Amino acid sequence: MNIQWLATGRRKSSVARVYLRPGKGNVTVNKQNIEAYFDRATLRMVLRQPLELVNMTENFDVIINVIGGGKSGQAGAVLQGIARALVNYDAKLRPALKSAGFLTRDSRAKERKKYGQAAARARFQFSKR
Repeated sequence: MNIQWLATGRRKSSVARVYLRPGKGNVTVNKQNIEAYFDRATLRMVLRQPLELVNMTENFDVIINVIGGGKSGQAGAVLQGIARALVNYDAKLRPALKSAGFLTRDSRAKERKKYGQAAARARFQFSKR
């Protein structure tokens, strides 16, 4: 029987399904290595923050399926998913992850464009004549 902990993370229009399995610290995103999928070092650093906070980077293999949005939003979704999966693994980790802000859903999203306007808030240029 394969033991694993599942959690979902969301950010903007991105949704990440995160599976934590006992292992050696391998991270796979959409069946690719983390370096191949997230090419920017800052995004890879964001993903590892919850695991580094609780000193478990070498304890788990992380398998991630992420869809929607751009790379930055996907990294935010994965961060929340990993933090939630760690809480599913051990509820004693919740205060540390909560105080770091990893369990809080960032509800900011793009505002919709309104009719009669050029964008969400920008108006069409006014001309008197």
